[in-house]
Amino acid sequence: MNKWLKILLGLSVLLLCAMLFVWQQVYNKHNITEVSLVVSQGTSSYAVADALQKKNVIDSAWLFRVIARLSGAATQIKAGEYAFSGEMNVLDVLAKLVAGDVQLYHITIPEGLRTQEILQILAKHTGHKLTVWQSTLKMLLNDKEEEGRLLPETYTYSRPIQPKVILTSMIKAQQSILNQIKPESVEKTRVIASIIEKETALDKERPLVSAAIHNRLRLGMPLQMDPTVIYGIWKRDGVFSGNIRRKDLKTDTPWNTYTRRSLPPTPICNPGAASLRAAVNPADVSYLYFVADGSGGHAFASTLAEHQANVRKWVKLERAAHGGKKTK
Repeated sequence: MNKWLKILLGLSVLLLCAMLFVWQQVYNKHNITEVSLVVSQGTSSYAVADALQKKNVIDSAWLFRVIARLSGAATQIKAGEYAFSGEMNVLDVLAKLVAGDVQLYHITIPEGLRTQEILQILAKHTGHKLTVWQSTLKMLLNDKEEEGRLLPETYTYSRPIQPKVILTSMIKAQQSILNQIKPESVEKTRVIASIIEKETALDKERPLVSAAIHNRLRLGMPLQMDPTVIYGIWKRDGVFSGNIRRKDLKTDTPWNTYTRRSLPPTPICNPGAASLRAAVNPADVSYLYFVADGSGGHAFASTLAEHQANVRKWVKLERAAHGGKKTK
């Protein structure tokens, strides 16, 4: 009996040591310094374990696989880019992968950009080719007009990059605003909002610019708004020099609101939420004209005489700013 008792005691000690070792491996935390790992769709838990061990996120790939298999987590690991840092053990790592606690990125799209400018920003920040973004948007919109369909906003995304998901969220974000304001004509609202967006960056002025546009349209007056001319030049030439000249105002394009009395056929940029709301809620004023006031805003007028007086003030301010020289 003594012999078997000693064997049993020895096995018990070995088992206890093994249990302590496994306990340590499972629960002991170690410090991880900024490690990034991309788990692609369909990657097995076996491959994930190996990658984690190679990057020193875990000590034992074998132990990770055993725990993942026994807990049922092996088939629940989510795809994405993960960032590991700080004090973590193998259970923390596995929990992070199962929860899909992926690294998030943020990108801000400014108001007033053309669709192609937005796609260029997305391409630059995500590493995906511009042509991929262009073809994806074309597919999502079913070859419909692309200008003015994306809502400028700050968006959150994860890797691997999915252009379809990001662009869909931008399209739906604008549609959400349109659903709230319920315009009579969605297309007309997009066009008017895009002009408002290019004419002023001040929220308090958006309803006033909207009023001037609506009033002119009601009276059959040409809008005579420079951003529409600039957009027409860009559509025709693929580039704009930055300087608008008198002959540009007289050169007809479908977007030139000096030569044509109607709204442009498409939006001229992607307007923000404030401009979309202002497009359907113009201020109750009789303004028909506005000109820069020299302080970053505009001076509005209901009559041509008032407008001409405001123009003279602006010209005087411009000349003073340029040392008395005439401005072009």
